Amino acid sequence: MSSNALPSTLMVALLLLLGPSAVLGQAIDPHPHFPGPRSTPVETRQYGDLAEGPYNRLVIRNVMVIPGHGGPPTGPHDILIEGNMITEMRAFDPVAAERAAQAGQPLERLAGDRIIEGDGMYAMPGMFDLHYHLRTEPIPVEYSYYLKLAHGVTTTGPTGGDRGQVFTREQARLSAENEILAPRMFPTFQWGVGPMREIGMEVTREEVEDPAQADRLAQEIIQRGAHLIGVNSLSWKPEAFGAAAQAVTRHGGVTTVHLPPSTLAVTNALDAARLGVTFIKHHYGIAESALPRRSQSFERGYNYNDESDRFRAAGQVWEEVGWHPEHRRQLIDVVVDSMIHYGVKMLPTMVVYEASKDILRAQGLPWHERYTHQSLLEWNVPSPHWHGAFHWDWTSDDEESWRYAFDLWGQFLYQFNRRGGKIAMGTDDNYIWATAGFSSVRELQLLRQSGMHALEVLYAATYGSAQAARLEGLGLIRPGYLADLVLVDGNPAENFRHLYSFGAIRQAPDGSMYRSRGIVHTIKDGVVMNNANLMREVEQMVAESRRGAEPLITQTPFLPPPD
Repeated sequence: MSSNALPSTLMVALLLLLGPSAVLGQAIDPHPHFPGPRSTPVETRQYGDLAEGPYNRLVIRNVMVIPGHGGPPTGPHDILIEGNMITEMRAFDPVAAERAAQAGQPLERLAGDRIIEGDGMYAMPGMFDLHYHLRTEPIPVEYSYYLKLAHGVTTTGPTGGDRGQVFTREQARLSAENEILAPRMFPTFQWGVGPMREIGMEVTREEVEDPAQADRLAQEIIQRGAHLIGVNSLSWKPEAFGAAAQAVTRHGGVTTVHLPPSTLAVTNALDAARLGVTFIKHHYGIAESALPRRSQSFERGYNYNDESDRFRAAGQVWEEVGWHPEHRRQLIDVVVDSMIHYGVKMLPTMVVYEASKDILRAQGLPWHERYTHQSLLEWNVPSPHWHGAFHWDWTSDDEESWRYAFDLWGQFLYQFNRRGGKIAMGTDDNYIWATAGFSSVRELQLLRQSGMHALEVLYAATYGSAQAARLEGLGLIRPGYLADLVLVDGNPAENFRHLYSFGAIRQAPDGSMYRSRGIVHTIKDGVVMNNANLMREVEQMVAESRRGAEPLITQTPFLPPPD
């Protein structure tokens, strides 16, 4: 397939929307995790009191619309959803409707099997989280699904390593067929011997690391259903890294890389961009690209396998670059422009690193008590035995390094976006005091703090992420797009806190204070969620997880003394 061929998901969407002749008469099998538009009539399912749908005709009336492409709210509109497709949008003029009613000729309104009155609400596309973790038992898999859905995330890229490729891919299939209540899933598949064998590919290490084998392996991986493919394991060998990244792109997939600090002297972020990777995840290798040498100045005694050392140094490298005027100019000008030139996208996941600049804030977030699973709390508490639990002997200097890092990282992202680079959304939760769902909203706030406009942030979290990930038919509210959208009690472009399940504090006309309702309904694939009930289920899971639990070292100073 040539490098300018249409991605398979786009071809599927075009075939289903326009007919087989629209794409050279080819018959293309739908992506296993992205079945595309479904024809009506459909079977409307009941998921207890948690959700219902899809419907033959679902109508959302009198709602303001944030389209997802960066434009401002418009409306109000009546929106018709047939099955899992948005098929019609009508502008609604309340004044004209009132005059028509007074004249005895009421305006004809869209009718359906279910009508949701959207007075005072805003609709925006469902958000994307292109990198997060399901974590393992004893956390129920539904825990993160419900938190993501209740906070407006309808498409995810869960790592396949938490519960295994077979399990995660099966969950993706069940979600695509609406057999479970979960966001759409495009599991991130890691390029490597173990993951390939897990999906039935008999390969050797030599083949996996051979640039000459990259095209064959990429084609087979994608034919077996992978779309997001991590190439972390090849960062030590640039020729293999580039061959794999370019082969995946040729065959319609997308590559991501979490550049390990252990190999940044070989492949930094600018190198990875030049070699053709789609997404740079996190922050690793960005500041390093502006150094006048291939390695940062590690402290004496540094050990990559000691996570406290590793994360401390990851903050310090931004100071090493930012304090030197020439290195700082190199980062903000040369590195930014070069990365845009090579077409790489950013997947920052800022929220998972925020704890490092204020650990007490992270430990005391208000939702931990009712909504953070006990196992997550235990895995977050400082310990050398758990990944991401590195905040022992974490000093004020360490926090200042990370405060500085966030400031300079934000400036990098602001300039990258301003000059035309593409930023997508990911969170990397459930790790490092970042709880699913809540961290999705916080990620928006952190991108806003970089200087991006609120509408640019919402674009990055919706249509921008869909385009960056080569997922056509998603990310916009307009006819012809899949019905993944959220109905919000308040304008999220004005205040992202309206997207939290607990809403935002507002003043009523009489001067009293109240909370908005957050996202009232998340609609995924035409299925309407009752978000308050999803959060009730999460609360019950968390309460069950706390039974018999001993207080943690982060909690004991704030508990009442024993009787």
